[in-house]
Amino acid sequence: MTDRQTIDIYEAEAARYAGLPITGTQRAAITRFLSMLPEKATILDAGCGPGIHAEAMLSAGHDVHGIDPTRAFVTDALSRGVNARLGTFDDISGEAIFDGIFASFSLLHAPRADLPRHLAAMVTALKPKGALFVGMKSGSGESRDGIGRRYTYVTELEMRRLLRDLGADVIHVDTGEEAGLSGEVAPYFLMFARGPADA
Repeated sequence: MTDRQTIDIYEAEAARYAGLPITGTQRAAITRFLSMLPEKATILDAGCGPGIHAEAMLSAGHDVHGIDPTRAFVTDALSRGVNARLGTFDDISGEAIFDGIFASFSLLHAPRADLPRHLAAMVTALKPKGALFVGMKSGSGESRDGIGRRYTYVTELEMRRLLRDLGADVIHVDTGEEAGLSGEVAPYFLMFARGPADA
């Protein structure tokens, strides 16, 4: 995610965003994701925000690395003990590095045309049969929300196809509706997958 307007909004709203509590839905997603991992797993939180989710994974005994293009978020994540750095999806590289990659409502800020290569980089960076979590707002098209953030909407079926084409197996999906930072209620899906055995 490199949309300057979206990053600027997150910089301006960093304190408010960091103050949002983890919802029951988010906590359940983290629990399910961690259940897919070995003990003391190496995890990448791709688009870690202020590090709230990463901190929860860290407290469960895992080695958590975070990247985010918003400087204020990286500062917050570091203050929570997360090994975070400034970065985008384009900075995900390497092969068989992580036991799991967690991308919670971060890929939705990437242009639609970039989703296949970002997902490919994630799957490649997973260890064999590694765990992948992707949270997205469901729908179609690209637009800005009520506070100006850039969104790419995809359907559950579209994301399933993208992951299948990369050799990943979707093993569970949750759906629902929830209000985010803008206050707008939107449908979403939470997708849990495993990378290929020969990643």
